[in-house]
Amino acid sequence: MLWEDGSPRTGWMGERSTSYQDVLEVETRLPLPTELGRRGTAPALVDCTSGQVHENDFAEVVLVCEPEGPSLMMGGLHPRASLFDRPVNLDHSRQQHKKFRQVLRSYGLRVITVREVLAFGADDHVAARLGLEDLAMNSLSYRLAEGVSIEDVRENDRFYLTDDYKQTVLEGMGVAQLIDVLMSNPTVYLSPSDRDTGLRSAYEFHPLSNLVYTRDQQVTTAKGIVMGRLRSSQRQREVDLMRFCLKKLGLPVLGEIREPGFLEGGDFIPAGRDLCFIGIGLRSNFRACQQLMDNDWLGTRRLAVVSDGFEQHQDRMHLDCVFSITGDKCCMMLEEMMGMDSPTRRLVSVYTRTCGNGGTCKYELTREHVEFSQFMKEEGYNIIPIKAEHQLQYACNVLNLGGGRILSVHPLSARQLVRSPHFHGTVQVIEFSSITSMYGAVHCSTQILRRQAKPRQGWPRTRPSSARVSDSSIVDLPRSEMPNSEDESMPENGGMLDRLL
Repeated sequence: MLWEDGSPRTGWMGERSTSYQDVLEVETRLPLPTELGRRGTAPALVDCTSGQVHENDFAEVVLVCEPEGPSLMMGGLHPRASLFDRPVNLDHSRQQHKKFRQVLRSYGLRVITVREVLAFGADDHVAARLGLEDLAMNSLSYRLAEGVSIEDVRENDRFYLTDDYKQTVLEGMGVAQLIDVLMSNPTVYLSPSDRDTGLRSAYEFHPLSNLVYTRDQQVTTAKGIVMGRLRSSQRQREVDLMRFCLKKLGLPVLGEIREPGFLEGGDFIPAGRDLCFIGIGLRSNFRACQQLMDNDWLGTRRLAVVSDGFEQHQDRMHLDCVFSITGDKCCMMLEEMMGMDSPTRRLVSVYTRTCGNGGTCKYELTREHVEFSQFMKEEGYNIIPIKAEHQLQYACNVLNLGGGRILSVHPLSARQLVRSPHFHGTVQVIEFSSITSMYGAVHCSTQILRRQAKPRQGWPRTRPSSARVSDSSIVDLPRSEMPNSEDESMPENGGMLDRLL
C-alpha cells in the first residue's frame, strides 16, 4: 500500500511513520542494489563496520526508536510496571523525539530508526518478508484459556492452536501489522464458545515499551557490537529484536552476554584505546565484564569496572546516570558520590590486558577499590561536579556527538558546563521532558553504532569508515550528500531504506 508520493505506508495502522525524513538520505543518482541477499540483507550493507573508541570521537551512525505505536500506548497505561518514571503524553513524546532526530541530522549523523529497519524491503522482497514473519512467529502465541483443556476443544478447532494457523495469520498481515506484533507480543487465549464462532478469544500483551531507549540492548565497543542481557524480564525480547535489526543492516555482532551475566548499554562508556568503563550494581554485573574480557570483545588495554556497591538506586541505575565524558579530558560526575567519605561512593577496579611469551593474552586485576573521582583525576580528567537535584533531572545523561559537541536536556547544568574552563566544546539544550518521563534522556535514547576514531598519544590512528563499502550503504553515505535537515518540504517517512532496494 502506497501514499500518493509512492512511499509505503509503514506506520502504525497504516499511518505515515514519523521517521520518513530520517531515512531520506540517499540521492537517486547513486547506484542502488537491485535486490536483497537471500537472508534479507542489502548487499551494500553486509560488510559495514561498527565501533566506538572514545565518547569524544565524532559520531557518524546512530540507531534510535521512535516512541509510537501500540506498545508505548499500552506501556503508558501503567507507567510504573513499564519502568516509567511518570505518566506519558504520547503526542508530546513523538514531537520531541522527531525534533531530536532533526537535531542529530543537523550535526551530520546518519539517523536510522528501528521501525524503518524492520520494514526495509518487506513489501517487495520475499527474503525480507520471511525474516519479519519468522521473527513475529516468536512474538505471537495462541494458548488455551485458564481452566480449559484440549479435550474441551472440538477437533476441528484445535487447528487454531497450531503454528500452521499462526503462520497463516502472519502471512496475511501487512508490514505495519507485523511490526506491531513484534512491538506488542500478543498472546491470544482461546476457549470454547456456544456461538457459531467456535472459540472465544481474550488477549494479553507484553509490549516493548522501553525500546525507545536503544542504548541498553547492546554495547558498541572499540571492536564492534556485543548484545547485552537485560536485568528486567519485560525487556528481554528487546535484545532479540535489536539483534535482528543489526543483522539486517549487515553490522556484525561479536557475541552476546550469557547467563549469569547481565549487561545493559547505559553502563558502558568508551574512553579511548587504552581504557573503557563498565558500571556494575543494580543492572549490570561482573559476570558480564568477565565474558567481555575472556572473549576479547572490548578492544582496549584496560577495563575500569565502576562498582555501585553502596547505593543501587533506580534513579542512578546506570553509569551514564551519574557520569559522562564531555571531552578528551573533561567529564561530569554526580557530586554527592565523590570522595571516600561519601556513603554512595563508587569504587573502581582496573583489569589490564597482558600477553605472555606464548602469545596468550588475558585481562588481570591490577588495581582495586579506587574511589571513582580519584581515579578520574589520576587519569588526567577534570571533573565538573553535578548537584544531586540536577542529576535527578538527567543532567549527567548528555550525548557527546564528538569534539565536545554536547546535547543536554537540562539547562542549568548546560550553563555550568559551558562556564567551566575545562570544557572546550558546545552545548545544545533540547526539550525532552516527555521522553524522560519514561526514565531516560538523550544518552539512553541512542545507540551510536560508529564513531570516527582519532589518533591519541600512544595509539595509531584507526578509521573504521575509511573503506567505503558502497555508495548506497546506510552507514557509508558521505556527509556532503546528506539532505538539508531544515528542509521541511521533504516527506516525513520512507526514503533511504526504501531507496536502497
